[in-house]
Amino acid sequence: MRALAIARNTFRENIRDKVLYNLILFALLMILSSLALGQLTLGHTDKVIVDLGLSSISMIGTLIAIFIGISLVYKELEKRTVYALLAKPVHRREFILGKFLGLLFTLAVNVFIMSAGLIVTLAYHGVGPRSWVRILPAVYLILLSLALTTAVALVFSTFSTPALSALFTFFLWVIGHFNGDLLELGRMVQSGFFLRVCRVLYYLLPNFSNFATIDSRNVITTAAYYQPIDGWGVLWASVYALIYCTILLSVSVVIFSRRDFK
Repeated sequence: MRALAIARNTFRENIRDKVLYNLILFALLMILSSLALGQLTLGHTDKVIVDLGLSSISMIGTLIAIFIGISLVYKELEKRTVYALLAKPVHRREFILGKFLGLLFTLAVNVFIMSAGLIVTLAYHGVGPRSWVRILPAVYLILLSLALTTAVALVFSTFSTPALSALFTFFLWVIGHFNGDLLELGRMVQSGFFLRVCRVLYYLLPNFSNFATIDSRNVITTAAYYQPIDGWGVLWASVYALIYCTILLSVSVVIFSRRDFK
């Protein structure tokens, strides 16, 4: 219950952030601008709308997860509010979990708003509800990716400055989209040691491609053509996100527990 109270306060703090509204507005404008871009493509307007709309949701959501996630703990330390909070019967693991859940709920609300804007745009273009349902799995996978990004940012937030945390999180996010290429590189280089290193990195680093590609097909492109996304792939992505986020949150708790606030 204490973690949920912290999550609620974190959500309230996040929705007061003007940068958050600016990013959401920018995403909605990009979705609406897809109408104009769609007119340039003969017979594929709705596909352009879905493609650009989902890409906007993913991009803006990632920016929110990184730039708010990196300050979740650091901001409390800078304002020294964490001292008063931890003086109460609040465990440090509850503090970390509450911060994570608060930002995750913020992201869920933002994704819902941006997805609603995308659906309204599609409805204006004459696309029916049956096609809307086909894009929901892609939205869900984007939200899973944002949850993992938040967990990564939270780890760095427990021991580093916001600038370095943003840099580290962004690098891991980029590398995480090319994990498969890293493993392929290890196979191409005829070195057993290098291949083992690549395999360790492949399994150790967060694999964001699990949310971008399902059954060797790009998720956003599949949704743009209103094709079904493999259910087992979505289930595996959900399990992977749950396990990896749990590990990262545990690491955050360990690091935060070792810090001395006296």
